[in-house]
Amino acid sequence: MTVITRFAPSPTGKLHVGNIRAALHNWLWARKMGGRCLLRIDDTDTERSEERFVESIRADLGWLGLPMDGEVRQSERFGLYQAKFEELRAAGRVYPAFESAQELDLRRKVLLGRGLPPVYDRAALALTPDEIAAKEAAGERPHWRFRLDHSAPIEWTDLVRGPQHFEPHLLSDPVIRRADGSWLYMLPSVIDDIDMGVTHVLRGEDHVSNTATQLQMFAALGAPLPQFAHMALMTGSEGKLSKRLGTIGISDFREAGIEALAINAMLARLGTSDPVEPVTDMTPLIERFDFAHFGRAPARFSDEELKGLNAKIVHHLPYEAVADRLPAAITAQVWPVIQPNLARVSEAADWLAVLGGDLAAPQLTPDDAAYVTQATEALAGIDFASDPWHALTSALKKATGRKGKALFLPLRLALTGMDHGPDMAQLLPLIGRDRALARLRAAASNIASA
Repeated sequence: MTVITRFAPSPTGKLHVGNIRAALHNWLWARKMGGRCLLRIDDTDTERSEERFVESIRADLGWLGLPMDGEVRQSERFGLYQAKFEELRAAGRVYPAFESAQELDLRRKVLLGRGLPPVYDRAALALTPDEIAAKEAAGERPHWRFRLDHSAPIEWTDLVRGPQHFEPHLLSDPVIRRADGSWLYMLPSVIDDIDMGVTHVLRGEDHVSNTATQLQMFAALGAPLPQFAHMALMTGSEGKLSKRLGTIGISDFREAGIEALAINAMLARLGTSDPVEPVTDMTPLIERFDFAHFGRAPARFSDEELKGLNAKIVHHLPYEAVADRLPAAITAQVWPVIQPNLARVSEAADWLAVLGGDLAAPQLTPDDAAYVTQATEALAGIDFASDPWHALTSALKKATGRKGKALFLPLRLALTGMDHGPDMAQLLPLIGRDRALARLRAAASNIASA
């Protein structure tokens, strides 16, 4: 059996964190099993769906490094849905209902007030053909429901949640088509999964009750059942997949300088027993993806954890992976020197001034200014072809007796304008003899007033 998964976003907005996690899980499982992951654009809502969001979805998946193995659009499949609808209608599995939204809401409130589950009472099934014809003749247009089979429990073994059990009489017959003829999610999704040969449906646990009703739709259409995996939802600092979390999109990540690999590495492991670790490609995420590793507890998403993970990944990225995003002056020789000091690749440009620009000389105490003067004289006679930094500090330690911070910090300030940064042994040769001497002289003459 070829494993086939699908990612099915609605093009009514841009992809957010929850969407991305669903796409990633489906893609990882397909890749691990040597299968295929398909993109299904759920654009049955023609009023809210926009082509710009379709393009955005494709672009975001491309940036994330999640290429899809095929694409279908629900708006191009209405003929297939109609044919299957008629098949179910002929079999008595769909039926018209004429209650208004207000009527249904009132019935739900009455049931809840009595402490009963707000399940649709199937009143529409009692309508005779003449009564239905009379309503239609009067201009009433029905919505359509799928009739659940109450004869046996609905059961399946979820790949994450384990054995699942639903009593169908405690579920409302789902509305599958509106009065204006437009489709709701439930039935077209099943028809597509059958037609596309989907073998595994991976989605959030908020779809568990949908799965219960959709299993009966698969059976009613005479199709084999896919396997289902329902992952625990993500939470943030504001609780269950808050509005803020639900609106963080790819553009927000990119503008913040977050690597696609950091997003993938974090979302692949959230909610599992595996630690979130830095990666430099998708291979370890694919290899470790396992339904047995997922737990039932909510998966907590943290901006700060993502930023920290991003920095660790940046520290591991080879030059070839980032070269097209770096200024020309950040060469293959320079990158590993500044890399450990970056939280984002874009910060590499901040080191251009240190490497080859004009820096404002720091103000030094008279003692440090005199010390830097000695350093200038010592550096002038050092061979830059070997290890100028250690040669310089060794000579100064011997001549002045300084050590530790007193030995190194004034030199770093004079040479880089900062009190922290890359290993000076690696950085000094990149700064170069002439520029280093000029900076030392400027700092030695810039004595702070008492």
